[in-house]
Amino acid sequence: MTETEAVVEKTALKEEHANAHDMKLTPLIIIQQVASLALCAFCVTIVGALIFTGNTRVADETNPWIALIVCALAVTWLSMIEGCQASLVGLPPVDPVLYKDSHPITYKIAGMVFSGDNFDRFLMGRQFMVLLVVFVINQCGAPLDPKVDVLGLPEGVKFVFLDIGLAMLIFTAILGQLHTEINASYCMIAFVNNYFAYFTVFTALCIEKMGILHSAYLIKDFLGAVTGKPIITNEPPKKGAVFLFYWGRVIMSLAILGFCCAIILASLFQGKSMITVKHPNISNGLSVVLLLIFMTIIGILEGTQIAYFSVAKLTKADREKGYLATKTSEILFDGTGVNLPGFMVGRQLTVCGNFFLVGSICSLNIIPGTGNNIFGVSDGAQEFLNFGFQGAVTTTILASLIWRYTASAFPFPFINNPISFGLMLFAIGLNNSGLCHGAWVIARVVKKITGLQYDEVYVGTPEERAANNHPDKDLTPEQDVGHLHGTHFMGHLCGSHDPLDGPTKSKDPIDAAA
Repeated sequence: MTETEAVVEKTALKEEHANAHDMKLTPLIIIQQVASLALCAFCVTIVGALIFTGNTRVADETNPWIALIVCALAVTWLSMIEGCQASLVGLPPVDPVLYKDSHPITYKIAGMVFSGDNFDRFLMGRQFMVLLVVFVINQCGAPLDPKVDVLGLPEGVKFVFLDIGLAMLIFTAILGQLHTEINASYCMIAFVNNYFAYFTVFTALCIEKMGILHSAYLIKDFLGAVTGKPIITNEPPKKGAVFLFYWGRVIMSLAILGFCCAIILASLFQGKSMITVKHPNISNGLSVVLLLIFMTIIGILEGTQIAYFSVAKLTKADREKGYLATKTSEILFDGTGVNLPGFMVGRQLTVCGNFFLVGSICSLNIIPGTGNNIFGVSDGAQEFLNFGFQGAVTTTILASLIWRYTASAFPFPFINNPISFGLMLFAIGLNNSGLCHGAWVIARVVKKITGLQYDEVYVGTPEERAANNHPDKDLTPEQDVGHLHGTHFMGHLCGSHDPLDGPTKSKDPIDAAA
């Protein structure tokens, strides 16, 4: 065999090994994928019908085409935001030199995000972006009045798809989140090698730099002091102007958060929330209770993913402290480990659904220029608030960031309580239902069209990288607090495995064949 033939054969074997990440097709999976695609198409049709009948906020206040364009752009950007997270959470262990020449934009992004503490800054800004974009999608595509006739649908169907919100959930999850996460999870290097990804990452860092969310850092510092655990940082202590600038933004963030909470509570008690339009029978007090419930569900699910990743590196005996902790560990980590990524998918759907519910409660039902502006703000400010800025700020800080920080410091309370356990079972069951299995088909089509390749094609397997003097870095911290991402991305945690067949063998088949 010539040297060229050997290279071609090894490349083919590498691609074959990488393709093991794809979902294996069985008759049941095929049926679920077809049904999921049909459901997604039905949901897209419903959203389109709502827009072009003027039964959404943006379509009613502007025109249907503006609502459609804004919604499409928001879903597209959401897909990039989610994909960037999936890529960048998994890339830190890999030496950037390996893809410096083949993927120069990815290399630039890596240099920007993996410098100092920018990784957590990116995740913080990215979380706010997700909330704000989801709220915009909600304004563009969710029904103003779910009782109005849509495509002649029966009342029961309208209740499920409009009142409960299944149409917006499936539409957003499949087209704006899951398919891009599937590709980005194992095509990390290629996925972000474009200026759209660079712009998205840069925007997330700018949002964090503005200081809107800095009040969440108080929780991190408090937890570090209470637990006595170190807060790992790659930057020197803040001094002088840097110190003042930091605390100035913390104070500003507290003021913004307080103002946003005041806006939400005032709108609810004054009947100026969108929830009063969609569900006039819900009292003002009940709407506040529902908001707290939905935000708590989001917070628990945000915290449990950090807790699960935090305890995954522990021994079986260390993480099974308590009856529910033992049951949780057995379900998530024993056997093939397939239930952990299954939980992540179901968690994503559940969190997204609650985002829409929170968005409806936090959005304002105020027409600028009518003299009813909240707290007497200007018409321009009222138009801005109508898109859900106050809800995005409040939900990001109070229903996401502080729960993640708390879970990084106290993971066991999150894995050893009945609410977390029940939500875990619900999330896994939601994934196993196949509602969003169509995302795998869309991911495969997008991967084919865009020419994405799995990471092994470019940088080899971990064994190959180690053999070539570029071993992966061990980035697992020792019982530190104050991180937003857990300690592993699920693909690295569970091994490169198919979600139905279990982990692949640790022996690299390429090396075995070479």
